[in-house]
Amino acid sequence: MTMTHNQPTIIPKPVALQYHEGVFTLLSQTVIVYTDPRTEEIATYLAEVLAPPLGYRLLVTDHESRAKCPAITLCLVSEEGHTSPEAYSLKVMPGGIRIAAAGPAGLFYGVQTLRQLLPPEIMSPFLVTRTPWQVPAVTIHDAPRFAWRGLMLDVSRHFYSKEFILKFLDVMALHKLNTFHFHLCDNQGWRLEIAQFPRLTTVGARRASSPLIGDRHSQDGIPYGPYFYTQEEIREIVDYARCRAITVVPEIEMPGHCLAALAAYPEYSCTGGPFQVRTCSGYEQNVYCAGNEGTFTFLQRVLDEVMALFPSRVIHIGGDECPTKRWQACPACQQRLREEGLPDEHALQGYVMRRMARYLAQHGRRVIGWDEILDGGLPDDAAVMSWRGTSGGEAAARLGHDVVMSPTTHCYFDFYQSDAYASEPEAICGLIPLQQVYNYDPSAGELSEAERRHIIGVQGNLWTEYMRSYRQVEYMSYPRAAALAEVAWTPQECRSYDNFLSRLAVHCHRLDLLDVHYRCV
Repeated sequence: MTMTHNQPTIIPKPVALQYHEGVFTLLSQTVIVYTDPRTEEIATYLAEVLAPPLGYRLLVTDHESRAKCPAITLCLVSEEGHTSPEAYSLKVMPGGIRIAAAGPAGLFYGVQTLRQLLPPEIMSPFLVTRTPWQVPAVTIHDAPRFAWRGLMLDVSRHFYSKEFILKFLDVMALHKLNTFHFHLCDNQGWRLEIAQFPRLTTVGARRASSPLIGDRHSQDGIPYGPYFYTQEEIREIVDYARCRAITVVPEIEMPGHCLAALAAYPEYSCTGGPFQVRTCSGYEQNVYCAGNEGTFTFLQRVLDEVMALFPSRVIHIGGDECPTKRWQACPACQQRLREEGLPDEHALQGYVMRRMARYLAQHGRRVIGWDEILDGGLPDDAAVMSWRGTSGGEAAARLGHDVVMSPTTHCYFDFYQSDAYASEPEAICGLIPLQQVYNYDPSAGELSEAERRHIIGVQGNLWTEYMRSYRQVEYMSYPRAAALAEVAWTPQECRSYDNFLSRLAVHCHRLDLLDVHYRCV
């Protein structure tokens, strides 16, 4: 039985747990019963993830009468206590297991809790013998604190294969993280196939070199790319995420952080280029020309294909670190300022953001942007991702806009994890140890109760300037992402760092079996 200090080692910690006498024993005759056609996919998923260590695949059926011994039953219900589609209840008794929820997402999270109630070896990709597959008899009532529980992965600076992305989603799912923010383009590379603009990948998906390992002020001289995801790969990633209750939120940066796109299509800049994809970190003076009507046509056509690939209602359009130097010297941009009656170039960025937000809204989508979108006036219904501390998020909440907190102080997983810098992999800067992540409270600002309800979630960010391999991405992610998952899921009053560490000791064994390269605590 997976226990530490008489507590099941579940991460994130459930809201309420009650113990009973006895255990449920998983046997080859056990049947997984689904009671609604919408839950068959989850039942099949459970059978598939249990099969390797068990050495057999449990029967999945919609007929409980076919059970030859106590069954695992998945139920969709509408009763009080399951009003949120992500809430669930799980009851384990010697005579069977019942997971109930108002929506498929809740059932999926109940399945993740069940996996963590089993011995850690249930995560093994290979047959495990001489392990009694017992689950302690418990009743759990659980629901997330925040609706947005995210991780962002930057694939522009360094690219990671589709296979790694699928693994990344699997580990997110285990931790009940539900939003994968896919940072697909930046100055250092464009990583998404766009059929109408093939040069985005033939030109924008490659660069001449990258920062030298251990000396970021020098270049390695090694051509990088072309690396990008085909549209078919994106469809597979999105569907794989959907099956794991994860929404993929794509980010198409604008009006800055776009040098890879401008290298491919310089006519949408203020100067006409030519440009080269950036080979080092930092931001660029060259941005999309806000005075060129063709720029908006280009971005709209790109977003048309993005919307066709990503069903997420929310689309991230960046908005951060946009210099205005080129706009100040651009006759077309200055003409736009006069025509629109805008006071300055910061307001011009707001014009770009509002115009693109309106286009997405016409297609039933909603924008989210980094907190700089506050500077030029927020688009209607826009959500804000607060990264420059928390003040931008608090300001947006006071204006009635939804906010995802992602401050550099707690949520930037490209920062070092220890002040023993020489013994750690190269990181961008700064220090965010595990306890600092765990102690974060996203809604701790000076807000009214009504304003606080606009804090819809929290997200960890992985900027990958110096993450040259997927193993380093995992190392920088975990266990900090596990800590953030508990921040995002578990009520503040139910959390204890010492208790988290005691559970993490067992949880790390799960990560070992899943071949996740994490930092040992």
